[in-house]
Amino acid sequence: MSHITQTILQTMVAGLLAASLAGCADMPSTNKTSTITKDAFGTAPDGQAVDIYTLSNAKGAQARIMTYGGVVQSLSVPDKHGNFADVVLGYDNLDGYLDKKTPYFGALIGRYGNRIGGAKFTLEGQTYTLATNNGPNSLHGGLKGFDKVVWTAAPSLSVDGPVLTLTYLSKDGEEGFPGNLQVKAVYTLTEDNALKLEYTATTDKATVVNLTHHSYFNLAGAGNGNILKHVVYIKGDSTTPVDAGLIPTGEIKPVDGTPFDFRTPTAIGARINDPDTVLQYGPGYDHNWISSKAPGEYGLMARVVEPTSGRTLEVWSDEPALQFYAGNFLDGTIIGKGGKVYKHRSAFCMEPQHYPDSPNKSNFPNVVLKPGETYHNTIVYKFGNQ
Repeated sequence: MSHITQTILQTMVAGLLAASLAGCADMPSTNKTSTITKDAFGTAPDGQAVDIYTLSNAKGAQARIMTYGGVVQSLSVPDKHGNFADVVLGYDNLDGYLDKKTPYFGALIGRYGNRIGGAKFTLEGQTYTLATNNGPNSLHGGLKGFDKVVWTAAPSLSVDGPVLTLTYLSKDGEEGFPGNLQVKAVYTLTEDNALKLEYTATTDKATVVNLTHHSYFNLAGAGNGNILKHVVYIKGDSTTPVDAGLIPTGEIKPVDGTPFDFRTPTAIGARINDPDTVLQYGPGYDHNWISSKAPGEYGLMARVVEPTSGRTLEVWSDEPALQFYAGNFLDGTIIGKGGKVYKHRSAFCMEPQHYPDSPNKSNFPNVVLKPGETYHNTIVYKFGNQ
């Protein structure tokens, strides 16, 4: 049998959860467990075995995470009636993720999330030329970013919920980036239905780092129509306008009076076709919002509501900015999980990050990591309903 499930760890958490589960008539406060299990999921192009871990909390939420690319392959959370659905796009098997045209479904993104203009930057007097994979630019780490490597996995259980720790050594010169970068990504599916991601990294040579997560969300359920009626709030007073190649110009522009103002909750489709030139470079939303919270502060960055199911998603992070992407390049040519067709704007991404092209913009927040320093980034996707 090629898919033999092996239970790695299982523990009773009823006592710890009794208080939070009391009052949930359909969720008894006894005999509930938090688990993490492992299955084989195929073989990477370099011959390495790929595994998939299923994290389940005591309330029935579930996340499946691959060692290939740190991909969140599925994420099942309840609606307002208690019905569970998978809310992230992806594929049923590894082959889909190996396709060069796949758009980073559920991936761990690095070394540098988003774009670096001209695929080069200068650091400490030396110019580094990167792999180009987005016209003349480098996108999401290059041709073989962190989304296309096999990570080493260590499962565990905590009071907060099941945990999967992934580690990877990105060697000096990989995709053109300097320094041996040791990376750790810790995924926790919490008992209050949040997926928490904690990234840390260290280097032996000055380099640039910008790690993020790239799940495509549809809170009505993956493949269930477009996301234009999802209502979005973004806690950001300004954006970084881009040119036609989606590279920031270096300007910081207030959102006042523009289709980028989501400080009042607004449906994604309300202004997505506005003739604003920068918006249509997307075409549609694929832009970077500067968070209005204090630098380095962990806090709310965005909130999304799907009116029919009542599912909600809050995005929390200590990152200074957020890339909001509305699935503009999905075109119906991808067949996803369960044979569903992923059509135009059938999902959105919320990617806490540093600004795009920061290595080439002196007025943008610093993304340089030096020996002796530790990079740290926390992203939490909190699910609920209303």
